[in-house]
Amino acid sequence: MQVFCVTLFFFSFRSVFGQTGKPVIITTDSTTLTKNPAFTKDTAIKIIKGDTLKIVPKHNPGKATLRSLMVPGWGQAYNREYWKIPIVYGALGTVAGIFIYNNTWYKRSRFAYDVRVNRNNTADTALIFPRLQVYSASNLQTLRNAFRRDRDYSALWFIITWGLNIVDATVFGHLKDFDVSEDLSLKLKPVIQQNGNKGFSLVLGYKPPGKRTLLIF
Repeated sequence: MQVFCVTLFFFSFRSVFGQTGKPVIITTDSTTLTKNPAFTKDTAIKIIKGDTLKIVPKHNPGKATLRSLMVPGWGQAYNREYWKIPIVYGALGTVAGIFIYNNTWYKRSRFAYDVRVNRNNTADTALIFPRLQVYSASNLQTLRNAFRRDRDYSALWFIITWGLNIVDATVFGHLKDFDVSEDLSLKLKPVIQQNGNKGFSLVLGYKPPGKRTLLIF
């Protein structure tokens, strides 16, 4: 009898939905989420407030990855983790500021070294940045190499920070649909065996609508 009722409900749902092309109102005791092969893999049927059927887009981790690859923080916005966006731009902005600073002083010290070694005339010497005019050619060479090294490192760190932004969006995009509801539980319970020995067991509980399943390890 139960099989007959379920079959009748299934064909009635297909018939109504196929004729109207609109969601059908279904009465249920709890908010549920189910999938229907009639829809694409990026959509799902969601019953809201027990009486309204709504088609909602499925969260796609690949979109979060692609968006963070194109624009930092866009993937976090897609994951609805807006609080991470200032952190992403703060980290990238700091590294970018260090890169600009080192690159500016690298150009100044390189020009000063070139004037000291190759030009050595009063007109060009006056163009050296004031703080660098007191340095000798060897000191300017050391400064130039140091600023160039730090500039290259800051560029590398900028790329790494951007990559971490992509990794964060990808990982939390996959965890977005992870079920952490009260229907799932993992408990450690004492067990007394038939021979009188005592021990512990892990009990994984899963509660689908209307019943509960226990897996004991």
